[in-house]
Amino acid sequence: MSLFRSLSTVSAHTFISRILGFVRDLVFAQVFGASGQTDAFFVAFKIPNFLRRLFAEGAFATAFVPVLTEYRTQRDYQTLKAFVDHIAGALGLVVLIVSLIGVIAAPLVVSVFAFGWVMDDETQKLALATDMLRLTFPYLFFISLTAFAGGILNAHDKFAVPAFTPVLLNICLIGAALWLTPLMDEGIVALAWGVFIAGITQFVFQLPFLKRIDMLPHPKPGFHDPGVRRVLKLMVPALFAVSVTQINLLLDTVLASFLETGSISWLYYSDRLVEFPLGILGVGLATVILPRLSRHQAEQSAAKFSQSLDWGLRMTLIFGIPAAVGLVALAGPMIATLFESDVFGAHDVSMAERSLMAYAVGLLAFMLIKVLAPGFYARQDTRTPVRIGMIAMATNMVFNIALIFPLQHAGLALATSLSAYVNAYLLFRSLRRDEAYQPYAGWTALFVKVGVAATAMALVLWWVSPSLADWIGAPRSLRAGWLAGLVAVGGVVYLGVLLLFGMRVRDLRAGNIGGRR
Repeated sequence: MSLFRSLSTVSAHTFISRILGFVRDLVFAQVFGASGQTDAFFVAFKIPNFLRRLFAEGAFATAFVPVLTEYRTQRDYQTLKAFVDHIAGALGLVVLIVSLIGVIAAPLVVSVFAFGWVMDDETQKLALATDMLRLTFPYLFFISLTAFAGGILNAHDKFAVPAFTPVLLNICLIGAALWLTPLMDEGIVALAWGVFIAGITQFVFQLPFLKRIDMLPHPKPGFHDPGVRRVLKLMVPALFAVSVTQINLLLDTVLASFLETGSISWLYYSDRLVEFPLGILGVGLATVILPRLSRHQAEQSAAKFSQSLDWGLRMTLIFGIPAAVGLVALAGPMIATLFESDVFGAHDVSMAERSLMAYAVGLLAFMLIKVLAPGFYARQDTRTPVRIGMIAMATNMVFNIALIFPLQHAGLALATSLSAYVNAYLLFRSLRRDEAYQPYAGWTALFVKVGVAATAMALVLWWVSPSLADWIGAPRSLRAGWLAGLVAVGGVVYLGVLLLFGMRVRDLRAGNIGGRR
């Protein structure tokens, strides 16, 4: 399967998941608004969700997929299956222990990640978040095994099922918000139960597909297995490197707990909108490019390795820049259309708009990191991204301190964006220095085409978009129509300019998007 076709498959299923994610957040905003209760839930959900990205989709996936691809390329089936069984047992045991510790130590964990509530003696928020964390923490166990199953499927070029699986999380949370909430004394707790149910559902859903490719594991903890030891060795530094952005977002939550009530919720809704294009393209690119780069590395094909990276970077530029420009230009209209209600008023819309614009500034960098980091993990080099990640984290904290006072919660979002550019630049420079990546011809022309097209799109959106006050006062159906029309106009302008420059869909395939070196 070609890279472009694989990306299309992942992006299409991710698009469905993100649309349902918007529906989910719309339901959250309509039912619960932006309050102390929602702040408590988002803390209780962010902690295991952060660890999921750290352990499962982050460090584990980046360490496991290259080793699994090497086994699949160079070893027989029996050796491959034994490795899968041993890693399943080892991973399951580790995340089970971590999950149990999280449930037992929930009050301490919440106090650490929402320290501002401790300082302000927000006992009700702390107690509610603690109760919900005891329900959401086991999600880590099930979703880690889900990511493990997804890694096996991706390594076998079966991208559709892992890409569709997150849809089930959104369905479970929407169902919990609408139907479980009335049954609870504390309605918001229904969302915590939804997270727990979603973890089990996502894991069970993938098992038949593993059986279909004869890769259904029989877990046997095998910490002495050479393959398992290699994965664990690669995971230790990758635990930090692959999740720098998520660590920065979590630090935003900690610092936001010192700010005005609602700040955590504003950051959450802003981040959710940025996650839409990031998930469809950035995560999609990372998903399809890591197995391909790992295969080229195992085959010792440096030219194909570099070509795949070049394709990924060009795709990021072509789609990442207009996505970022669109989010900045339509930040307020998007927030107002999706979330404004009786419990999420004009003030909430204005505050969330600010942080969304700040996060959107960093969207291109977030996407670049998703493409550049696999260039190291495919070569089983996790140490270099660690060093770069440490620099990026330190930079983020400096920006946080400098920007939180004048810009409040939006300053935290902007700090995350700026530090992401530092991270992306250092990753790119290291790949060039190691000669792992050699750019193909045509980059200057591509920058000009994309820059002109994105500028034209921004000017048109600025000219035709109503004021934010008009958005807030209009009926929801009218707002939705306006927003859909503006998105369509922006897309037509951007793609139209690219077509005038001679770019065609066939040029997006790997090997065609640029010239030769």
